[in-house]
Amino acid sequence: MTSISIVLPAYNEEARLPVTLAAILSYLEARNWKEFEILVVNDGSVDGTAAVAERFRSRHPQVTLLENPGNRGKGYSVRHGMLKARGDWVLFSDSDLSAPIEELDKLMEAAAANNASVVIGSRALDRSLIKVHQSWFRETAGRIFNLLMRLIIGLPFADTQCGFKLFERRAAQEVFRRQRIERWGFDAEVLFIARKLGFKTIEIPVRWSHSEGTKISMFRDSLNMFVDLLRVRWNHLRGLYDF
Repeated sequence: MTSISIVLPAYNEEARLPVTLAAILSYLEARNWKEFEILVVNDGSVDGTAAVAERFRSRHPQVTLLENPGNRGKGYSVRHGMLKARGDWVLFSDSDLSAPIEELDKLMEAAAANNASVVIGSRALDRSLIKVHQSWFRETAGRIFNLLMRLIIGLPFADTQCGFKLFERRAAQEVFRRQRIERWGFDAEVLFIARKLGFKTIEIPVRWSHSEGTKISMFRDSLNMFVDLLRVRWNHLRGLYDF
């Protein structure tokens, strides 16, 4: 069986991280993965996030704590973990497991069936799989962002922002070393880069439940994400993804 790395960006996740790590370890051990690692990327947390990861590492050597130089953002955290990962396949997931870790089975099966290098989980392809919805305002904002994303950078996906994405290791290395956006707009950027580099990318529906405690500010971060779409387009025109 191939090896798997799971990257968890974490900012002030002391309360949720123990449940998440226990669930991932239980899942991976039940699936008989012979080689796996879990990379917790601490993004300058001011609570006990690092201590939780270290406590798990003392009992499970497959858990690794990576420290960012201060609070740099989710995009920076994901890039940090993806570039350090050693598995044949690399999944990054939100630390609250809004998409249950068992959905990795679907992504792996889809990758094999479609000979894809990148498989992204989607909330939009089958909304009946959403157990707990976001507020109407957040879901509407997501639809508007998706429309702008299609217009500005031309991605064909229904949901670029679901935090559950699987990359073949070679694709991860090539894509994330080119990533430039460090905060919330990075998802669209890395998918744009993946398609630009010719990595087959597919989208499949996954189960998902909204979890309270999101770090996103709807007004400030929504504006920044729109600006990030323009940055991706500008970076592309300047050839910054061509090296």
